[in-house]
Amino acid sequence: MESKVEHAVDQLKSGGIRLTPQRYAILQYLIKSFTHPTADDIYRALSPQYPSLSVATVYNNLKVFVDAGLVRELTYGDDSSRFDADMSDHYHVTCTNCGTIVDLDYPPVKEVERAAASLTGFSVLGHRLEIYGLCPTCKGMHS
Repeated sequence: MESKVEHAVDQLKSGGIRLTPQRYAILQYLIKSFTHPTADDIYRALSPQYPSLSVATVYNNLKVFVDAGLVRELTYGDDSSRFDADMSDHYHVTCTNCGTIVDLDYPPVKEVERAAASLTGFSVLGHRLEIYGLCPTCKGMHS
């Protein structure tokens, strides 16, 4: 896990981005998190250790990480973006009740991209598959 953090730090430094303690803490939190947190989640988790941290600082740093290609912003129609430091091609499943997002360990469906390119003449850059349902906790509450 530390090697992922150190690799990300090296990538930022090589891009000329200064690494403040707050920036490092946000990056480390994202890389170690599997919950796809919102900026507010990150702020609430880190503000006890960093009293001068603001929500605006978290948002600004998330933008830096997204622009640097270290973090993916997930916008699935709700009011809060979530952030994922796993930049590999993968899908997500979202709970329509509580908003939990989990990774789906399933190989990306590349034939969809090939078919889209072939049928439309587009140069396909990628795709997004959205899967919705009730997580196990919410499913138990609705049974």
